[in-house]
Amino acid sequence: MLKPYAAQPDQSRGRCHGEAMSTFRSPYQRDRDRIIHSSAFRRLKHKTQVFIEHEGDYYRTRLTHSIEVAQVARTLAGALGLNTDLAEAIALAHDLGHPPFGHTGEDALADLMAPYGGFDHNAQALRIVTSLERHYADFDGLNLTWETLEGIAKHNGPVADRAGQPLKGDVLPYALAEYNARHDLELHTHASAEAQVAAVADDIAYNHHDLHDGLRSGLFTEADLMELPITGPAFAEVDRLYPGLEPMRRRHEALRRVFGVMVEDVLLVAGTRLGPTDLKSAQDIRELGVTIIRFSDRLFRELKVIRQFLFTRMYRAPSVVRMRAQVTDMVRALFPLFMAQPELLPEEWRRDIARAQGETALARIVADYVAGMTDRFAISEHARLVLGKDVLPMRYL
Repeated sequence: MLKPYAAQPDQSRGRCHGEAMSTFRSPYQRDRDRIIHSSAFRRLKHKTQVFIEHEGDYYRTRLTHSIEVAQVARTLAGALGLNTDLAEAIALAHDLGHPPFGHTGEDALADLMAPYGGFDHNAQALRIVTSLERHYADFDGLNLTWETLEGIAKHNGPVADRAGQPLKGDVLPYALAEYNARHDLELHTHASAEAQVAAVADDIAYNHHDLHDGLRSGLFTEADLMELPITGPAFAEVDRLYPGLEPMRRRHEALRRVFGVMVEDVLLVAGTRLGPTDLKSAQDIRELGVTIIRFSDRLFRELKVIRQFLFTRMYRAPSVVRMRAQVTDMVRALFPLFMAQPELLPEEWRRDIARAQGETALARIVADYVAGMTDRFAISEHARLVLGKDVLPMRYL
């Protein structure tokens, strides 16, 4: 049974392009399925978080991360009486807009796009699902429900004030402003409880897997984690219960406890905040003016200590910094090359360029193309087009 403040499928605000209801799937189940079958979702297999795709098969990719986030989101939403299908759909879509090479690629593309309206991966995800996926006869994009689009756009909180002015930066990212102008997503409010669940599930997943990937890469050790909040007590408990446990099992047992601490904290906070309320609809959640699905203040402070540790020991490790410089150079080389020679883009992209008017329109098409690249395709194209190496480009799906 869904709580009154959950997103009710029969009360969805619908889709930008009207469609008949499915006979066997709710609107949010349909959204989830369209996201899973999209080209952009498949490409997440070869997009990475911190490490470059070819550095090892065990590190998380955007695809495995999105699946992990969706699992956590379903667990949280189910425990809280929220709509698990909507939470899952938003979780699966939340990283669709990331360019190659993780946040490094996004930083590089944001700098390049600064004169043309900026670049933001959440806004780009919205652009993908409303325009760039072109498979259906009746519309561009996936024609997702308003609730899923809202969750993609503002799962991290409001992005504009009531007057439409951005809460961060000088202007709204063009992809977000462009779509919102024709389909109001109420950017001044918080998103649904399901979208907030997807956002905190993202935090839980990356906090957990960055610790795991950092250990596997050798950038820090279990002994280092023994000195930190949350992770230290987790390892100590495993040592108490299973003295002399084999190292890989010890690591897994400790990190699954860290995972559990985060999930249980969110459920406790949300249960406490939602229990005594008189919320009667999903709109009541949006208009509360605060994020209601979140970590406790105590756990949030402890997670900040862990994130600072990861920033120093992992994200700014010399090997990672060297890699960041290399892939930044790749993006910075490819973007101006395509701007100067748009005929290098595939035929279907050249058709858009033929209709583009002005440098800004061209830059946005080039940004869409570069952002859609996987790590391996970007590396291949850089070698072929910039370095002049005789290599065949890997297929761009």
